[in-house]
Amino acid sequence: MKAYSNVTIKNWSLEDRPREKLLNSGIHSLSNAELIALIIGSGTRKMNAVELSRNILASVKNDLQELGKLSIDDMVRIRGIGTAKAVTLLAALELGSRKMNTNSKEKVFIKDSRDAWEVMFPHTGDLEHEEFWILILNRAHKVINTQKISQGGLTGTVIDTRIILKYALDKKATSMIISHNHPSGNLKPSEADISITKKIKEAAEIMDIQLLDHIIIAGREYFSFADQGIL
Repeated sequence: MKAYSNVTIKNWSLEDRPREKLLNSGIHSLSNAELIALIIGSGTRKMNAVELSRNILASVKNDLQELGKLSIDDMVRIRGIGTAKAVTLLAALELGSRKMNTNSKEKVFIKDSRDAWEVMFPHTGDLEHEEFWILILNRAHKVINTQKISQGGLTGTVIDTRIILKYALDKKATSMIISHNHPSGNLKPSEADISITKKIKEAAEIMDIQLLDHIIIAGREYFSFADQGIL
């Protein structure tokens, strides 16, 4: 890609215009900056849309997961981004997140920890606070439902075993998977994580419900209690 300072996309050569590039070569040919340029639509007096998009990406070290965590206030602090552009970009990111969530629901049978992560990541992967969720499964390990049980702060959330078991019983679960996220990015389970897992497993067994796994999510990485043999 050539560097075109102070030149609008309209005046670029055809092969360098993101819109024409998309039409000629397909959407997968576009870089992240070009995709964002199409979303925000225009640049500033000193930067074209692609240059501005590169600045946006640079502000999060080119990490799209971090970009998805930005609020409107965070975005408008980036030079060249006003409220209108911030709202448009945030809406596009949310739509992408919902698309991923829809895809995860299509994969309704849980065979392993990776499947469980794929179902739960859209719910908690980008959050800056902790949430605790439960996956309700039938005898064939098909997902009946997913439900947020509690929400906390940056370092923890309150978990009530009775609420978890009541929900599982109401949904006629034969097995379940519990999951929560670590916004810090640390995958290692805490002593509290280990303790509550044991407590939930023992309570579920009394109700003839099998706890298959506890998945800790930290961005695109996860920790599985079952995989590590500590369930």
